[in-house]
Amino acid sequence: MRKQFFRKLGVIFIPPILYFIMRILWFTYRKRYHFIDELIDEQCIAITWHSELFISPQVYREFRKKQLTSAIIAQHHDGELIAKVLKILNISAIRGSSRRGAKSVLLSAIKILKEDFSLMITPDGPKGPRYSMSDGAVALALRSKLPLMVVNYQPHSYWQLSSWDRFIIPKPFTKLEIYHQVLDIQAMDRESAKDYLQKQMKKYSIK
Repeated sequence: MRKQFFRKLGVIFIPPILYFIMRILWFTYRKRYHFIDELIDEQCIAITWHSELFISPQVYREFRKKQLTSAIIAQHHDGELIAKVLKILNISAIRGSSRRGAKSVLLSAIKILKEDFSLMITPDGPKGPRYSMSDGAVALALRSKLPLMVVNYQPHSYWQLSSWDRFIIPKPFTKLEIYHQVLDIQAMDRESAKDYLQKQMKKYSIK
């Protein structure tokens, strides 16, 4: 009972604090953008690694300030915190993952794409392995025929947590090398597309 109480309290107070820290640090960073492909402002499926969630949603909103967007977020306590932070960035949540509620989240994602929302996915979430590639992002991109917008980054100086994803928090005032790709996988089968997407994302991520 006590644990549940503090968890509920945390869901109320922790997300705005996290958001405040994220934004303060964001404005201290020296950002250098690398546009591997031309920037697009149309509906897309946005892809980033779980370990890069401290920065990637902010990069996404920097490029696409008004695009209606939802994100697939896992159904656990940490997922609830992430969902609340993203809500402040005006990114709504579809709760579920490849492990829990997979069918329901797939149907919700298809519905939201038909309503002209873009969709944000971490293909190695919610529990890895790190830099693994689930079917969801590729399956939805092939079905919807939408481009994949991929954001990765490499900070010059950072803290790295001991979690399964080795979550990255860039240190204040460091330089961020931010990489933007737009990938078209429509001519590929699912397995080839997964391999290609994984290879392209790992190319610009911290090893």
